[in-house]
Amino acid sequence: MSRTTSPQRLTFLALAAATASFSMLQSLVSPVLSTIQHDLHTSQSTVTWVLTAWLLSASVATPLMGRIADMIGKDRTLLIALGAIALGCLIAAVAPNVGVLIVGRIVQGLGGAVFPVSFGIVRDEFPANRVPSMVGVISAVIAAGGGVGIVLAGPIVDALGWRWLFWIPTIVVVATAFLAYRSVPRSPLRTPGRVNWTAAALLSGWLVALLVPLTEASAWGWSSAAVIAPLAAAVVLFAAWIAVELRSRDPLIDMRMMRLPAVWTTNLVALLFGAGMFASYAFLPQFMQIPAAVTGYGFGSSVTEAGLLMLPMLVTMAVAGTVSGPISRVAGVKAQLVVGCALGALASAGVALWHDRPWQLAVATAVFGLGLGLAYASMTNLIVQSVPAGQTAVAGGMNTNIRTIGGSIGTAVVSSVITGHLRPDGLPYESGFTTAFLVMAVTLAATVAVALLVPGARRRTVPAGEAAARVPAGTVGTVGTVGTAR
Repeated sequence: MSRTTSPQRLTFLALAAATASFSMLQSLVSPVLSTIQHDLHTSQSTVTWVLTAWLLSASVATPLMGRIADMIGKDRTLLIALGAIALGCLIAAVAPNVGVLIVGRIVQGLGGAVFPVSFGIVRDEFPANRVPSMVGVISAVIAAGGGVGIVLAGPIVDALGWRWLFWIPTIVVVATAFLAYRSVPRSPLRTPGRVNWTAAALLSGWLVALLVPLTEASAWGWSSAAVIAPLAAAVVLFAAWIAVELRSRDPLIDMRMMRLPAVWTTNLVALLFGAGMFASYAFLPQFMQIPAAVTGYGFGSSVTEAGLLMLPMLVTMAVAGTVSGPISRVAGVKAQLVVGCALGALASAGVALWHDRPWQLAVATAVFGLGLGLAYASMTNLIVQSVPAGQTAVAGGMNTNIRTIGGSIGTAVVSSVITGHLRPDGLPYESGFTTAFLVMAVTLAATVAVALLVPGARRRTVPAGEAAARVPAGTVGTVGTVGTAR
């Protein structure tokens, strides 16, 4: 069995730190938006763009930067992405008003490429039999990062103020960039070509037209022209993007790759799973903060206390991601995906039915963390196994994007369910949360059905010389045998 060398350990540490830094920025700000709103003297509708702008920027930049990474080298693109995160955090930390803060968040979002690029570097630089384990750990870091942001936001703001939500990442990301510069080797695999800017513009257009109304639907109204018109435009732009990509000699996203059975089924799982995952991150802390003395449910937790109640999820998520590699050699990646989705559905149903005591939510979130860790790692491994080595970053970027789109849809739907009928004091009824988590449970149960459609991996023999000369397109038990998802 191949062992990870000391230089490889430093490379892996740099990748883990990079992905952790960016994933925490997804959720670090959301628990303290009201604090930022008060301090910068802005409105609630305006301050929500601190989240929306980041989401849009990351969604547009991730697949585009993934394509650039496959062309110019993943090592260079990783440094560019880390530089964007650091610059964006610095702008946000010193922002004199909400407009500058939103600009900082847009710049931060350009760093979304750290996810697919990191997985591509793992595939390029590590022994093939170690790839599933490495992917599993980084996937766990990404999944846990969102939860860590929720846990840390309250204590940081209480002790230092909200600007340190950006000062601390600035310091960490600069150190990470230095480590990456010193330890990440130059990319051995590159895909010659050019960026199809027409396809990039159309991709950006339909993503923005889709995500803005989904994010704002609860405030604008699902039947309003402000929601319906951009959604219709998103459909038209999406169709135009597909047409351009199919005719292009240098497609931004290779549609033949996207049609691979293992790729499209995994992406569909990502869409549905993302809906349940992001909605849980958004609304579990909100449920915990509802004052029981007023409503008869909830725990009246502070931001810090609500974050601490999420700790069981983070612990089990980290454990599941860490052991996913060894498990995959016994049970297979597809089995992990099915089990992970099933655990997510079970946990959501548990929250809907039993939420009167903190320990009940702790158990449910721990189960959900296991599901997240297994599902995140298996989805990424399936994509890495199924595409050519030169398209790893762009394929991973599109999978990340699809999961984000699912998260936007899930969050918008759950928000509409919870806020559809409010009490006279403006707080949600308990039935709104119950219905919302049942909807998530049904969604994740549907994800189990889709996961069963993912083709299993089978082995094919590759000559030893070829195996040594290139990075295999999947997991390997021994030199000369390559696992491919079909």
